[in-house]
Amino acid sequence: MHNGARYLIFFQYIGKKYRGAVKAPSNQLGWKGVQDHLEDAIGKLKPLNTVSLSVSSRTDTGVNALSNSAHFDLQRRKDKPPFTAEILVEALNFNLGAEQIRITRAHRVPDDFHARFRAQSRTYVYRIALGISHNSKLPLTESDLCWNLRDKKLDVGAMREAAALLVGTQDFSSFRAVSSDIHIISPLKTLDVATVEPGSSFVSAHFHREIPFWELTFTARSFLYKQVRRMTGALVAVGRGQLSVPQLQGILEARDSLSYPRGIVAPARGLFLTRVDYKETGEEAAFDSISPQHTVHCY
Repeated sequence: MHNGARYLIFFQYIGKKYRGAVKAPSNQLGWKGVQDHLEDAIGKLKPLNTVSLSVSSRTDTGVNALSNSAHFDLQRRKDKPPFTAEILVEALNFNLGAEQIRITRAHRVPDDFHARFRAQSRTYVYRIALGISHNSKLPLTESDLCWNLRDKKLDVGAMREAAALLVGTQDFSSFRAVSSDIHIISPLKTLDVATVEPGSSFVSAHFHREIPFWELTFTARSFLYKQVRRMTGALVAVGRGQLSVPQLQGILEARDSLSYPRGIVAPARGLFLTRVDYKETGEEAAFDSISPQHTVHCY
């Protein structure tokens, strides 16, 4: 690329005000995706090329990210060298202004690098607060950033037993929502991690009372549409006694989205994309400041 560069950026956002991570359809005026704002910010750098961002993880409306990633090409005038990673991060954050989106890191990458297809794994964490009858009883810092349940406790042992059934390579048709690409994308996925562990409030040391938090963590190379929220909803239903472990196994084995019970999908607000991992075997020069194993961890 003449006097240009391809960059991989890591970014975070609060999902409430955005129509997901990728561009919003042109017919939805005034309702933008995170990608729209990022491309606007890059456009203010006055590149010679038309900017098109390729986002690694297509989170839904209302879902948050502590670290998503994307790549794009940026070509400058002949008398202007490519931006350094540090200057690019600073400039993009300045251009984003008051948007609830922040660039955390940037790396120069080879011209054939692809943020979506080179990703080795993605990790999502779902946050649940117990004993909260209404969102207004949460600390302000937790508002719309967790799923608040009236339940004061869950059967965590049963949830962990059910979560273990989801781990491995299998057909997750029952845990995907209907979408336009349902007949194109294979329902066969490999879930590497599914855990249920204690969590905490963002301000646990400063709030006047303790709120029990639980975190459900899922790691895979890729996920189906709304798969994480549907798995979370089913596991919470097990924890509440609404589903038994054998019933969840039956839903999985049915391999049919219609077998998934109505009304139990976890809301978007409690879900966070927490990391996207890349392993660049043999491409030592692909990133700045990489570990000796050439693995980029995105937190």
